[in-house]
Amino acid sequence: MGVRKIENIFRGVHTALITPFTSTGAVDIRAFKLLVEHQIESGIDGLVPCGTTGESSTLSHEEHDRVIALTVEYADGRVPVIAGTGSNATSEAIQLSQHAEHSGVDAVLLVNPYYVKPTQKGLYLHFKAVAESVSIPCILYNIQSRCGVNLENETLYRLMSENKNIVGVKEASGSLEQMKNLLSLRHNEFVVLCGDDNMTVDLIEAGGNGVVSVAANLIPRQMKEMVHSAIDGNIKKARELEDRLMPFFKACFIETNPIPIKTAMAMKKWCRESFRLPMCSLSSEAHYDVIREAMAELEIPEGGI
Repeated sequence: MGVRKIENIFRGVHTALITPFTSTGAVDIRAFKLLVEHQIESGIDGLVPCGTTGESSTLSHEEHDRVIALTVEYADGRVPVIAGTGSNATSEAIQLSQHAEHSGVDAVLLVNPYYVKPTQKGLYLHFKAVAESVSIPCILYNIQSRCGVNLENETLYRLMSENKNIVGVKEASGSLEQMKNLLSLRHNEFVVLCGDDNMTVDLIEAGGNGVVSVAANLIPRQMKEMVHSAIDGNIKKARELEDRLMPFFKACFIETNPIPIKTAMAMKKWCRESFRLPMCSLSSEAHYDVIREAMAELEIPEGGI
């Protein structure tokens, strides 16, 4: 990453990549390569494999490691790769993070430990242990709705102050008030990325640095234009683009992520409509119509699957 500032390396739009599967449920390497190439050609700022959108919880450790390694290979240094390596077990998060570092990623994304509901002390000790196990930047991922626990700003401030390689957070608490408070506390180079497409312009206007985006899987060019308009201070243009994209943002969460975005991508031949249980196809025909309608007014190229 050279001498570039952390805030410049990780600002902008980072796509939370889906993991495409074949009709038999295996990882679809061909579709994944096409997707990564399309993302980079579309001007995306970074790639995030093996996160929530990538169905990481259904990947074996071998598959998880391979998808990360393939992302690094396909990106070939053209954009940063931030690999999802979090776990509810600290030892597993360390193992996944060390493998990702060995694979050549630019940073790791560490979600709050899920299911176990650790205390703030437990969160502090968990993230500290993982950060100390690697030498690359660590971006924390605060998403209470998935994990059952909120990473409080006081805990996050302590982590960023005491661990030099904890350089940012993907904030998906859903609370703009919490995000604004964090922005007032952080040191200058600490990166705050939005975890919700529909709140991205709000966060950037308040001083945030960008987004880890679900929608960018299918509309990378539009997301790049919206986010960089906001970053460059053209909030009026960003809001106009946000208004146009909002129906799609909402459609992407009409059911549990990544079911809607994968379904939309299958409609445009970027992947198959293939999931691993307990993820499954949409539960309602009406929801297919909502997704089709949300895509109708957008210019979306077709893939080759």
